Amino acid sequence: MKTQNLKEQLNRYFMFAAFIFSFLFATANVNAQTKASTAQIKNVVLVHGAFADGSGWKALYEILTKKGYTVSIVQNPLSSLEDDVAATNVVLDKQDGPTILVGHSWGGAVITQAGNHPKVAALVYVAAFQPDNGESALQWLQTAPPAPENGVLPPDDKGIVYYDKAKFHAGFAGDLSKEEADFMYASQGAFYAKGFVTPITKAAWRDKPSYAVVATDDKSIAPEIQRAMYKRSNTKVTEIKGSHVVFMSQPAKVANVIIEASKKL
Repeated sequence: MKTQNLKEQLNRYFMFAAFIFSFLFATANVNAQTKASTAQIKNVVLVHGAFADGSGWKALYEILTKKGYTVSIVQNPLSSLEDDVAATNVVLDKQDGPTILVGHSWGGAVITQAGNHPKVAALVYVAAFQPDNGESALQWLQTAPPAPENGVLPPDDKGIVYYDKAKFHAGFAGDLSKEEADFMYASQGAFYAKGFVTPITKAAWRDKPSYAVVATDDKSIAPEIQRAMYKRSNTKVTEIKGSHVVFMSQPAKVANVIIEASKKL
């Protein structure tokens, strides 16, 4: 009888222990999932390229902010790589936590250098240059012949590079309206050529996760150049049919790449 009672007590003990273990495991799993969801990065900094300014990011800004992201836009002086990196660092300094740093076109060279900032958690290249240590943007631009629509002009007597007005629509923003392209041309910044030839000293993509958008109809940076850079760096690539300003013509698709980057960390 005593043996039977002991067995019953042990069975009840083990059943209770199993219940407690299951409860604790379920609680821990819920907590882990909660932490994972709250760990999603919510800060995004956008860096424009040459022949443009920060206003081009408006549609992307609206999509991301509606999804709860805090979005900041850098206004590059375009006077040099160092100056653009400094302008980007000013914005990064103001972020309240980990940040996704996004660069378009020339902005890719900028984020490659500025991405070493401690608040940068990942990089997103949008039809953008991605040089390595000791490389410049110009080196990569010269690895494929320019498209007939490409309108990048030689530097003027002040060392400033502009985009040919006659080619701006087809070469830079072919999938936007002519009115939008005309506004972009009128608001382009004065881009100093020395930025194109300044080498990267420390490529952030070597140490941080990188994502990229290849604009398949790009006439300013040939898609094959984009693919070659991103393959070399083992960057996660998404191909989107669009012009060089794919972030304007396909903002939702570009936003999805940024959102993916924010969730993978």
